[in-house]
Amino acid sequence: MSFQAPVKDLLFNIEHLARIDQVAKLPGFEEAGLETAQAVLEECAKFNEGVVAPLNVAGDKQPATFADGKVTTTPGFKEAYRQFTEGGWQGVQHPEAYGGQGLPKTIAAACAEILHSANMSFALCPMLTDGAIEALLIAGCEKLKSTYLEKLVSGQWTGTMNLTEPQAGSDLALIRSRAERQADGTYKVFGTKIFITYGEHDMAENLVHLVLARLPDAPEGVKGISLFIVPKFLVNADGSLGQRNDVHCVSIEHKLGIKGSPTAVLQFGDHGGAVGYLVGEENRGLEYMFIMMNAARYAVGLEGVAISGRAYQKAVAYARERVQSRPVDGSLPGSAPIIHHPDIRRMLMTMRALTEGTRATASVAAAAYDTAHHSPDEATRKQSQAFYEFLVPLVKGYSTEISLEVTSLGVQVHGGMGFIEETGAAQYYRDARILPIYEGTTAIQANDLVGRKTARDGGQFAKGVAAQIEATEKELLASGSEAAKSTAKNLAAARKAFLDAVEYVATNAKPNPNGAYAASVPYLMLTGNLVAGWQLARALLVAEKQLAAGQDAEFMKAKIATARFYAEHILPRTSSLRDAITGGAASVMEMALDSF
Repeated sequence: MSFQAPVKDLLFNIEHLARIDQVAKLPGFEEAGLETAQAVLEECAKFNEGVVAPLNVAGDKQPATFADGKVTTTPGFKEAYRQFTEGGWQGVQHPEAYGGQGLPKTIAAACAEILHSANMSFALCPMLTDGAIEALLIAGCEKLKSTYLEKLVSGQWTGTMNLTEPQAGSDLALIRSRAERQADGTYKVFGTKIFITYGEHDMAENLVHLVLARLPDAPEGVKGISLFIVPKFLVNADGSLGQRNDVHCVSIEHKLGIKGSPTAVLQFGDHGGAVGYLVGEENRGLEYMFIMMNAARYAVGLEGVAISGRAYQKAVAYARERVQSRPVDGSLPGSAPIIHHPDIRRMLMTMRALTEGTRATASVAAAAYDTAHHSPDEATRKQSQAFYEFLVPLVKGYSTEISLEVTSLGVQVHGGMGFIEETGAAQYYRDARILPIYEGTTAIQANDLVGRKTARDGGQFAKGVAAQIEATEKELLASGSEAAKSTAKNLAAARKAFLDAVEYVATNAKPNPNGAYAASVPYLMLTGNLVAGWQLARALLVAEKQLAAGQDAEFMKAKIATARFYAEHILPRTSSLRDAITGGAASVMEMALDSF
């Protein structure tokens, strides 16, 4: 089965949920309306279907290799990356001043989903480069920008993010990498960094490492971390590449999935010190690195959507061709393709609904980002930024958690054949497993949602989101169709469960932090579930109007059916999550440590 990019569904979201017509009114995006979105997505689909997707299995079976300090990527990756850069795909959302296309995130995010769905291992390289570009755009001085940005935006050079060390995972206060000031204004960087995605490879001529390290007189903890650019090759004054820097790959990891993506252990400064350049101000490195991390967190959420979509496509194709057993309703006289069986339909609908719900949420979040960064009205920017920040832990946390469910169901649809590597269903399951872990585990996203996004303002912003959802419920009831009424009923019940959870989290965060944070992941899952269901409810309303106008009946009917299924089968999960949040916190912490 060959990969088909979900262009029609992406464009539906971009037009009707993200409202590209409104995005195109923002300064700088006047040419980025629906017509542009369609042209870009169709070209993106063509490239990824023809060039990148065919390498997905190869990346799994012939992973990147390490020998003599060098990493060789999967056969075909280097040539595909050359075509990727020649097509200008690295610069889709980056400024035209540095050679990018300057398109809104609303369009760029859809391109990113297509790329990740085609080949997640391959897509990780440009994903990390995007984060490096964003960090430099916001925090870099003009000299760093002029030296690095054009080459990064073109994809000629690639970027990495160096946080983790053997003793310092998510707790960055434990970082030991150090930097020493030099008389010429540069720094010498020393230390070991692990889990560095595309930390060494053969696809680009230079690698630009963004590295967290401490200065000798830095304050303790996270307030004493600075951010440095440490290129693999030093850059001469004329922009050409100079001598090799003192940063070396000493090994790459052997992983459960995403095997085509080399995950490196990098050693800085073993031969006198790696030359580094300070980004921004000393001791503000974590603040700057969070620019990269937030960009990466949204992007990892898209990976969750992407791998779910790919698993769904494969499961549907298999269910159409696998003949097994006579339908229970006697509609066919003998054994039939398994797509006729109710439980297969239930699994496929679950996969589809979860994928489309999270895809819609990501699209709406991208439009909020664009508005937050480009609206001329300060109040609108502030409100959109708050909405985007509320959605990011949902896009990252919920989308990646459900990708495990979707890819697991994909294996289940294949039955015993799903457990056999040759069918390919297992690769999506294995590849997806990293998604709730890297760029901040689900618990980290959930703690952010509890602490910064809910408890900090007493749940006021969350309640404002609930008010918007209630307005959608009223529109559904006004529609009058059975699908709309059923969706309104289930959406209202989920919203009330959410409000109960918001109240619990907001009132317990300070007096009972263990209770509030024991409930953090269930709270994230409840909120993500509700918001995805809300977006599909909005989609249902649009689809009903389009259907009445005679527009694309097959697609619109499927959209309505998917939204109704989500409302009736996925949204009801929120009530059990609410009960666990509001009534189950004590039992989480009850058992004595020695009893585990």
